[in-house]
Amino acid sequence: MWMPTPRGQPSIWMKSGTNKHNRKENKKKTAGRNLVLIAVSVCLIILLALRLRAEQKVFIKKFPNGHYQLMVDKRPYIVKGFCYNPIPIGSNHEFDWWSSPYKPWIADGKLMQEMGVNTIRIYEPGIDPDAVKAVIRDLYSLYGIRTIMGHWLGFWEYPCPFYGDKQFQDKIKKEVLEMVNTYKDEPGVLLWILGNENNYSCIDTVNPWTIDEVEKEPDLQKQKKLKFKIFYSYINDIAKEIHAIDKNHPVALGNGELIGLDVANEYAPEVDLVACIIYRGKTFGNLFKSLKATFDRPILISEFGADSYDAYLKKEDQNMQAFFLESQWRQIYGNLAGNNDGAGNCLGGVMFEWSDEWWKHNQDSSDGWMLHDTESNWSNGAYYFDIKAEKNMNMNEEWFGVVALSADEKEAGLDKRIPRKSYYLIRELWKNPPQKIKGQKVK
Repeated sequence: MWMPTPRGQPSIWMKSGTNKHNRKENKKKTAGRNLVLIAVSVCLIILLALRLRAEQKVFIKKFPNGHYQLMVDKRPYIVKGFCYNPIPIGSNHEFDWWSSPYKPWIADGKLMQEMGVNTIRIYEPGIDPDAVKAVIRDLYSLYGIRTIMGHWLGFWEYPCPFYGDKQFQDKIKKEVLEMVNTYKDEPGVLLWILGNENNYSCIDTVNPWTIDEVEKEPDLQKQKKLKFKIFYSYINDIAKEIHAIDKNHPVALGNGELIGLDVANEYAPEVDLVACIIYRGKTFGNLFKSLKATFDRPILISEFGADSYDAYLKKEDQNMQAFFLESQWRQIYGNLAGNNDGAGNCLGGVMFEWSDEWWKHNQDSSDGWMLHDTESNWSNGAYYFDIKAEKNMNMNEEWFGVVALSADEKEAGLDKRIPRKSYYLIRELWKNPPQKIKGQKVK
């Protein structure tokens, strides 16, 4: 039976309705608060990521269209560089140029700056960290030239690099991490390159190695894949540890051509970019698109070039060198980010090399270090002007410099530097590049 309720006291029906209403309101408020918290959290994460990215000195930016761009101090950076190893006439690779009282990097840095060079590549630092830091600092503070730091990863250790041996791995990794800790705070450092063309050791082309696990596999192709797996997993381990101690510089895998990168795609996710060694003559061919399909990372062509000696006609030919270098640089510009006709995954290039190295042909015999040897070291049909040389041996290791060295003249205690035609030609191409990044000032 229905009974009236006292004044001021709601009926049970009213209470029930009110509770349902309040619960609905509370749910709406809670849901709203949750949405706000989620939105705030997302914003904070984005802001934190942007802040971290903004604080990163050097990083790689990926665009929605899949293009890549190197960023340095918040601005796009096209690597325009040289492999640098200023060995004087009469010495070989054991010469400690880092500690030379004549400071070759000062004279070279001035010439490089006038050309438009912004980067040098060092395959491995010298033994005295203070001397190495002095070089990095001088080049950066005086000429605005940054340094790519590398490590051979024991590739030339005798009798061979044992990439399947834990003790060898630990030894090399320790060296690499010591290098990173020593130089990571230097303002002139650009990035790290792990190795050069060490992947060739996995296919027994150069410095072959093996382990019992590999030898037990009867299939030769599976043997190679297993060695690639071991090697690239090792690279990945080093790259991961570098990232843990240095957030400001990308880590590159030094690789000969694209060989093995299908395996790296599976076992080396920590790698930021590929530093490729490429000698294909006039054109890089399908290099950029092939890399995108095989191992989608940006590419720095970390070693490429042409020698200036015609092995067929047996004379210096500066026009030949300039022809190849100009064509190669046009290909690089055509595949930078922002060019829809290219792959958009190129970060620039490092030419081999700045100055001639007179010790290269026979590095163990000091008798030849004072002679600019014209005997070829290897053959490459892509450099077709002099491929008809005897036995097709047309590549002259001692003549790759864009700058020649004079055996007769000294300047400030150094072999006089004589820029070749390619020095001036590439200088003009960099000033008026075939492709510019619209709306952005490139360093």
